[in-house]
Amino acid sequence: MANRILVLSLVAFSCALATAFEPSPLQDFCVADPTSSARVNGLACMDSKLVKADHFSFSGLHMPGNTSNPLGSKVTPVTVAQVPGLNTLGISMVRIDYAPWGVIPPHIHPRATEILTVLEGSLNVGFVTSNPDNRLISKVLQKGDTFVFPVGLVHFQSNVGYGAAVSVSALSSQNPGVITVANAVFGSNPPIASDVLSKAFQIDKNVVDYLQVTF
Repeated sequence: MANRILVLSLVAFSCALATAFEPSPLQDFCVADPTSSARVNGLACMDSKLVKADHFSFSGLHMPGNTSNPLGSKVTPVTVAQVPGLNTLGISMVRIDYAPWGVIPPHIHPRATEILTVLEGSLNVGFVTSNPDNRLISKVLQKGDTFVFPVGLVHFQSNVGYGAAVSVSALSSQNPGVITVANAVFGSNPPIASDVLSKAFQIDKNVVDYLQVTF
């Protein structure tokens, strides 16, 4: 009897872990109400009688993004912020445009696994495994290829072609979040103490100061 209870407890615990990120919705939909003052893990639901088709729609994903910036890339998100009807559904997507040799710098999605598909061009993509190995797993993708970035791991994309490139990604969260490594480390507000970063990266404090000003 004790063994049976233990097995049932482990099954229940496993099921809880499987739904730990974003639980299944308890109604047909829960369109986000950004005006609500309710404090919930996500966004409060709008009155279903006020819901319209526009709450589930987004236009303009066919339009190229402006890549005239130092990184040479532009992300067009389609998350719950753009489509309120995604609230509680656990999915979102992005379009990414890349200028020749443009990059999406190393970053993390703390709440989502990402699957990327190349629509145009050639991309070098990859992610780094966790400590202590920190192994780089990377590949050059061509049009029609896909690649998966596991949740929480540092990853990047780089256009390795001479022309513009385009990709689209699906993410397993309505609000995947983005932590760009360089911005978080060298551009935090207030700044991380330069002596901490100097020791952590084994570089001179003058270099740290320069990077903190840059970011």
